[in-house]
Amino acid sequence: MYWLLILTLKSILSSVIGSSFYTWFQDTKFGIWFQKKVEQFLEHVAQKYDLELAKTDSKFKKQFPLQAARLEELEKIAHPPCGLDGFDGYQPLVDRIESLEEDLMLIFEMDARRIGQYINKKK
Repeated sequence: MYWLLILTLKSILSSVIGSSFYTWFQDTKFGIWFQKKVEQFLEHVAQKYDLELAKTDSKFKKQFPLQAARLEELEKIAHPPCGLDGFDGYQPLVDRIESLEEDLMLIFEMDARRIGQYINKKK
């Protein structure tokens, strides 16, 4: 039992000494250079292996298991992306939009002076 206490104290002391050393080391020229190189290397590894996405996805699944399961189910039944022309009722929708645009242009042409006055009042 005594050896466990010694190991714990050794671990705490080495952490304190390591933290103190790093606090001093990070402000030196070599420490700044070294930190930049470490960050560049870690960024390269993260991009190469797409680690950020994997970490985020894994963390989400651990924190919200029910939502993750539901999301996976929805992804299974979701249709693949397609253009608007692939949907039923596409042409009637386009016709309706064009009709509304024509109506708006007619209203705008008829009341352009009033619309201009209204916009000027708002300024």
